[in-house]
Parts: sequence; C-alpha cells; structure tokens
Amino acid sequence: MTTIIPAIDIIDGKCVRLTKGDYESSRVYADDPVDMALRFRDCGCTRLHVVDLDGARSQHIVNYRTLERIASSTDMIIDFGGGIKSDEDAKIAFESGASMITGGSIAVKDPAIFTGWLNRYGNEHIILGADARNGKIATVGWLDESEHDIVPFIGSYVEKGIRYVISTDINVDGTLNGPSIELYKNILTAFPDIYLIASGGVSGITDIERLDTILVPAVIVGKAIYEGRITLKEIEKMNLN
Repeated sequence: MTTIIPAIDIIDGKCVRLTKGDYESSRVYADDPVDMALRFRDCGCTRLHVVDLDGARSQHIVNYRTLERIASSTDMIIDFGGGIKSDEDAKIAFESGASMITGGSIAVKDPAIFTGWLNRYGNEHIILGADARNGKIATVGWLDESEHDIVPFIGSYVEKGIRYVISTDINVDGTLNGPSIELYKNILTAFPDIYLIASGGVSGITDIERLDTILVPAVIVGKAIYEGRITLKEIEKMNLN
C-alpha cells in the first residue's frame, strides 16, 4: 500500500493549510505542530512532511526552532522544505533534526547549489521538489511559474542521481478534489526507478488506493486529515496492514 506521509505546514509557528498555495487562504488547524506530530506518531506513522511556509515566502529558513521541537519530541523521519536556499539553510535544517530536505525553487534557480547538496549529503537525504502548475515548475512558495516542463525537469536531476521526488499539482492542492493520477502516471512511466511522493488533492482513502494501483510509493496528506476525510484510526489501520 502507498505509504501515507502526514503534512505539517507552518506559519508563525502554527500548523496551517493553504488552498492551491494561496497564502491568503491560510487556515490554522493547530496552535502547536508538536502536538500534531505526536498524534501522527501514535497512529503508527513513521514519516512526516514539514514545510516552512514562512521560509518559502521569505527565501530563507525561518521555522527551524519548530522543526527542532518536532524532531526532539518524536523519532519520525522528517523531510523538511520551504526556504532552504543556501548551504547555511541546509545545514540548519539538518542540525535542527531533518532527516531529509526538499529543494524546489533552488533546484530551478541555482542547480549548482542543489547538486552540491546531492553530492555532499547523498541521494537518501535530498528530495527534489517538482511542484507544477499547468505542467510548468513553480517556484518561490508557488508564487512564480518557471518555463520548465515537469518531466524534463525531473529527468535533468535523475541523470545527476536524484532518487526521491515530491510532486504537487498546485491546481488541486488543498482542494480535496482528488490527486493528479495522469501526472503521476507520466512521471513513473518516464522514471520507473524513482521514489515518487505524490502530493495534493487527496480527499479520502479511495484516492490513496488509486495511487497504489499505479504504484506510487508514498503520498503526502494534509487537509484530508485535518478536515476529517481521513481519520487517524483509518491511518492506524492502514499502517498495521
């Protein structure tokens, strides 16, 4: 079964969710992300996706203290992204407890830095963030759209040794309208050996089952959990199977 990776997105130290990456749509779901992380841990989740939305908008890591608190309170594998734009940002993220870091905008705007991380930390610790709107890679917290088509963009880093890829279709993120199955089919057809992490649009367990049928290894789930479309008991049951 496709692995569920719960999402914790952070603004001002609080757990929030956006719709289609729009900061104006921000809704607070928990004042303390650590409490949410512990709830996910207690239902059997071993991985956690943490995004520093303040960092994504500010172009440098911001909520590393919150990351530090989550990491010191759980033994979960944390992948962390948002605002990691320099070697110092990457160092802070790892020192604050991230097991993996995700680079999206930096992989577009400064490939040399991102490739340097890949070589320095190894492909088990670096994730390529390939988030797209209308098939084009988006950057700067999804506020800007690049000229890069998603599949060739991923391919350029597969050639450099990338193994983990998170891909969000921004048009469905936070909408609860279902994931972009065709997008993930296309990516996996082109690169069957990558560990693809789907993200965006999941509305319930049925969507995760659909991703499983096309052999997507893992999926990030946020709003569907926070809105009660997928319960922690359902996640626990899946983790036990």
